[in-house]
Amino acid sequence: MPMTLAEKILAAHTDRGNVHPGELLEVRVDFCFGNDITAPIAIKAFRESGARKVFDPQRVALIPDHFTPNKDIASAMQVKILRDFAREFGIAHYFEVGRMGVEHALLPELGLVLPGDVVIGADSHTCTYGALGAFATGVGSTDLAAAMITGTTWFKVPASMKFVYHGRLKPWVGGKDLILYTIGQIGVDGARYMAMEFTGPVIENLPMSHRMTMANMAIEAGAKVGLFAPDEITRQYIEGRAQRPYTFYASDADARYETIHEWDVSTLDPMVALPHLPENVKPVTDLPEIPIDQVVIGSCTNGRLEDLREAAAVLKGRKVHSSVRCLVIPATQKIYRDALDEGLLQIFLDAEAAVSTPTCGPCLGGHMGILAAGERAVATTNRNFVGRMGHPESEVYLSSPAVAAASAVLGRIAHPDEVR
Repeated sequence: MPMTLAEKILAAHTDRGNVHPGELLEVRVDFCFGNDITAPIAIKAFRESGARKVFDPQRVALIPDHFTPNKDIASAMQVKILRDFAREFGIAHYFEVGRMGVEHALLPELGLVLPGDVVIGADSHTCTYGALGAFATGVGSTDLAAAMITGTTWFKVPASMKFVYHGRLKPWVGGKDLILYTIGQIGVDGARYMAMEFTGPVIENLPMSHRMTMANMAIEAGAKVGLFAPDEITRQYIEGRAQRPYTFYASDADARYETIHEWDVSTLDPMVALPHLPENVKPVTDLPEIPIDQVVIGSCTNGRLEDLREAAAVLKGRKVHSSVRCLVIPATQKIYRDALDEGLLQIFLDAEAAVSTPTCGPCLGGHMGILAAGERAVATTNRNFVGRMGHPESEVYLSSPAVAAASAVLGRIAHPDEVR
């Protein structure tokens, strides 16, 4: 029976030759992890179960990244729970301040999540690793606890949707614009419990960082996973990183899809998601003048080195507008160091932006960038719900790093060409 990419990966992690949408499966897990918000709940459930060991200390990670560096006593206690558990059970992959990064940037960077894997994380943006061709998805903390004990989890096999992108992208248009456009077309529930498979000529030439941005936001369309068939770009990314064997899977030519969407994106402009949903999308060129108070460049969506380069290309030789706070947050320590070595941090500092150690902080309204009532932010993050970045009367606009940087310079939402 022909199968999609998602179905092939799930089948390979069972003792079944074929699987089909709607089936309930128990599957083997290649890697699982939690962060400083979700893992303490999983650890509590783990201890209450009476378990005495994790299924494999090399395949579990604990990454405090949301409220770290610890913003208060409560967050410090959360991290201590992770640290103590990691020491007690010999968890090899525990990454704290100074060695850590935003989890969904750090794990691929370290070669811990790989093509063909089944990966679960107690965080909704675990779907990021679909960029590598892994079936990766977020789960609840108790599901994480069970997986840490047994090395397995259960799924209902999702139906698949195919997205085919044709044409040639304009300057300043990339993965963030493609996924915002896609969510704008199908809605925030348009792929509910589906596997979104991204294909087509545009995708074949899309760099890995842009693929990760797209897979990261599949959850914003309600998807279970967002998948890219691994190819030579994937191979180049994982060579020298992979810490264990991996497998490239691809959909069969006659695989069945629930729906197929095809778009020519040659005329696509940089996109912005307006409050208060990622589906509320418009081209930046169609927006009226919208003054802003803050810009955030970073997060698991757009905090990679390529994203910082894009922002620096706009900010170089310019100053952040006097009415704007511009925060730049490299997603991992390595990205921070590489940006330093390339002179990108100097560009940001010369522009009078603030540069932070890796953290999720402002993305979820945790710390280091909270919005007051009536304030507006342009962010390269993934969600713009009511109160997402602070006060419920604040507003968040989602964009690419280039649009965010241009907006920081002009003090309003702007196209990068306006400052070139």
